Amino acid sequence: MASTLQVLGATVLMGATVWTLAWRAEVSDRNSLERGRYVARTAACNDCHTPGYIDTAGNVPEENWLIGNTLGWSGDWGTTYPANLRLYMQRVSEDEWVRIAHSVQLRPPMPWFILHDLSEQDLRAFYRFVRYLGPAGQPAPAYLSPSETPPNPTIQFPRAPVQAAASTKTKES
Repeated sequence: MASTLQVLGATVLMGATVWTLAWRAEVSDRNSLERGRYVARTAACNDCHTPGYIDTAGNVPEENWLIGNTLGWSGDWGTTYPANLRLYMQRVSEDEWVRIAHSVQLRPPMPWFILHDLSEQDLRAFYRFVRYLGPAGQPAPAYLSPSETPPNPTIQFPRAPVQAAASTKTKES
């Protein structure tokens, strides 16, 4: 009888432990997803990578977030397009994403330096959030050199101002 109670007690204890660990993992995952959603909003990822996000003051269903855009950005560097992050994150591991995000330098207007400033925890949360959204959409158009004409509308960046050479002449009296 005592051994039956011990086995029963041990089984209940193991079950409670497994349930507690699963609950903590679920809470941790939920918190990570919320953090990733927060990073997507506050780091302005949606502004370019989600079509219509700026036009609607962010009123785009989450299922349409981060699918890239065919609206290009043109300037002296050529024309770039916001990548489909939902497809991109399917091709890299979480560790690869963190390493890339902390070292990459991309063409304008992507503010790659913001990625460098994000903490590892925030980058991992963002990765998990994008993976949670799942693959969707089409790949963004490829980069175009300055000599190529974009087939779709673009936002034209103004030329950088030319710095005037400092005057070396002095007025003689």
